[in-house]
Amino acid sequence: MDHEQAHHHLAATDPRIAALIAQSTPYNIKPALSIRPFDALAESIAYQQLSGKAAATIFGRVRALFPRRKYLNPREILATPDESFRAAGLSRSKIAALKDLAAKTIDGTVPSGRAIVRMTDEEIIARLITVRGIGRWTVEMLLLFDLGRPDVWPVDDYGVRKGFAKSFGRRRLPTPKQLMKFGEKWRPYRSIAAWYFWRALDVPEKTTRFD
Repeated sequence: MDHEQAHHHLAATDPRIAALIAQSTPYNIKPALSIRPFDALAESIAYQQLSGKAAATIFGRVRALFPRRKYLNPREILATPDESFRAAGLSRSKIAALKDLAAKTIDGTVPSGRAIVRMTDEEIIARLITVRGIGRWTVEMLLLFDLGRPDVWPVDDYGVRKGFAKSFGRRRLPTPKQLMKFGEKWRPYRSIAAWYFWRALDVPEKTTRFD
């Protein structure tokens, strides 16, 4: 993806977007050279509804259950007693999600890293949301941050909605449906637009208000 072209396209749609881009940390996401969907999603499950520090501690304990493994192994996950995962700090619902992820990786529902890069965004979403505990938002974050897909538009993300409202001087957050409509003008670079709405929350309030 040509970042310069993406920025030019977005900036041309509205002066407020142009100003936001100019005063924010530049979009710098690049596709991972290699990705293991099973490991990435296992980590996402561990992090759900927890602060980053707490989740990192718990996921570290989960990884420590398999000290000789650089990567998690789905078959070993299935063979590990729930009590071991509970001792590491995972809730029962997360254990069930992790084991369903392992089973669906083994049966091919969750694609390999080599296969996933050849799939469309919607094909990936359709596959992965069949896993217990994995919703569309989680898959969108995988698409955006791990695969570096340029046109992901996470309309359910609170940060994107809040950043949009702040950038455009709106008192109310847009609904996902409204944000989906607004996002049409930013195709095929909606991932970059999302990035800047997240960054808008880091910009001092006075610099993102326009008359």
